[in-house]
Amino acid sequence: MSDMIRNIFDTHAHYADRAFDEDRDEMLASLPDKGVRYVVLAASSIRDTVENSRLAEKYDYIYCAAGIHPEFADTNPDNYMGTLRDTIRSNPKVRAVGEIGLDYHYEGYNKEKQIRLFEEQLEFASEIDMPVIIHTRDATEDTMNILKKYRPRGVVHCFSGSAETAKEVIKLGMYIGFTGVLTFKNAKKALRALEEVPMDRLLLETDCPYMAPVPFRGKRCDSSMIAYTAEKAAEIKGLPVQELVDITCGNAKRFYGIV
Repeated sequence: MSDMIRNIFDTHAHYADRAFDEDRDEMLASLPDKGVRYVVLAASSIRDTVENSRLAEKYDYIYCAAGIHPEFADTNPDNYMGTLRDTIRSNPKVRAVGEIGLDYHYEGYNKEKQIRLFEEQLEFASEIDMPVIIHTRDATEDTMNILKKYRPRGVVHCFSGSAETAKEVIKLGMYIGFTGVLTFKNAKKALRALEEVPMDRLLLETDCPYMAPVPFRGKRCDSSMIAYTAEKAAEIKGLPVQELVDITCGNAKRFYGIV
């Protein structure tokens, strides 16, 4: 890209991931000079929740979420809710519950445990008046039925559903987050969904270290690479790239309550 994109808000990153163990602090210290203004760290487990909180306290531009991913439904500690409460109570930079949801992708998943964990965390988020970050994979029908039941303030992150599902999510008043998938050759479904998302409901994310956009596909992703995702989204929306990034940054600040 010719000009550096500024004002990037990466709404969903995983810098507690072990992929960053060798150079985490060096990476995080460098991002503001690469146009990154804010990052929200999504949690997958209790370990992530605690580490995210520590990183958010260390770096001014980082905020975080607390929550349990559905893949941990079978191994989640019984006292997890107490840890989530304590983390949120002790750190004002925790701005969401997540990522939470359903994932039926791998064999052997426990549907009942996933649904119970999802609903417990939705009820918790409602009780403490926090938005939620939703993960869903191969579980669209159950996810949408639960979202229609609870109607949370939230975002469906790393959106991979149809244009029709995107419309349903928007009807619930929720946001939709897109990753580097928009730049992939087989991204027609995601691009059609993007066309249905109003600009005031659009968020950009990396899901790093995963989902690196072209031309970095297959490599470790970081927040600065959102510029390439934004370039594709701006092409679809018919906007200058910086304008789209500015709008999505404003959306994210509103969603996460960042002044």
